[in-house]
Amino acid sequence: MISPTSRLFPASCLTSILLTLFAALSRGAEPVPNRFEKDIAAFEAADAKTPPPPGAILFVGDSTYTKWKTIHDDLPEYTVINRGFGGSQMSDLLYYADRIVLRYHPRMIVVQEGGNDIHGGKSPDRLLADIKAFIEKVRASLPNTPIVIGSITGNSARWSEIETRQRANQIVKDFVATQKNVVWVNFFDPFLGADGKPREELFVEDHMHPSHAGYELRAQILRPILGAPDHQPASGTN
Repeated sequence: MISPTSRLFPASCLTSILLTLFAALSRGAEPVPNRFEKDIAAFEAADAKTPPPPGAILFVGDSTYTKWKTIHDDLPEYTVINRGFGGSQMSDLLYYADRIVLRYHPRMIVVQEGGNDIHGGKSPDRLLADIKAFIEKVRASLPNTPIVIGSITGNSARWSEIETRQRANQIVKDFVATQKNVVWVNFFDPFLGADGKPREELFVEDHMHPSHAGYELRAQILRPILGAPDHQPASGTN
């Protein structure tokens, strides 16, 4: 007996539909725009309780910054605001830019995004488009504020994505080279050993997020870009 469903959708059509759905899912669905609302609201509540200092260096991006708990100790000579929200992509940062970037009027913005974009199925070109949109948005309100774009790192946890990450880094680097007051920072090569593989001592047990040594290396790489210190570190700090 032939079912009504088989008359409407022959096996070949059903197979085609399933393959199309699978391909769409494998490319990664577009994130829900307001999916980090609780995180952003928590930042706003903290700001209301303790207003952040004006003219600080703003670090903003994914869990690389969320987990940088020692950032004030690692960069003691700078006034820093850390607004990392774990799991975020560049499109999320663009969506919340008014609330966790522009409102602080920082003297510099240091961005770390891209790893989750690539892991989520977005193409390097899509990542670049979101970075361009973010820069344009910042420039409209803060035309003279320097923007630092950190590269995607290579790590063991996502080593299967290494070629796509390298391609994303290259096109972002090439674009940034054409922009005024925007700097691209290479975190890719310094985190690799002589064998071309990730230096595991620079990562924690998940083989993805930086260890304390990894964060110290990040601070070392960033320090020349951050400019002159804005205050004297307290005694006993590095």
